[in-house]
Amino acid sequence: MGSGMQTLHCPTASPLPAVDTTQRFVRVLEQRADGLVAFEFAIGWPELACELLLPAPAFDAFCAANRVQRLDA
Repeated sequence: MGSGMQTLHCPTASPLPAVDTTQRFVRVLEQRADGLVAFEFAIGWPELACELLLPAPAFDAFCAANRVQRLDA
């Protein structure tokens, strides 16, 4: 007799490309009149990013600390 558990068969997904988490990316979206910088930040894959907002001096420090590659340059 079986254990009562069913095995689900899922279609196989395509393998994801390798990710290098040491690569950091920034794309500036806007330098606002109030001194804030709106930008996207990504780790590993530049296509998967989050939007952030920092004052310009903090943005510069953030970029230096993360050794980012600028995608907007």
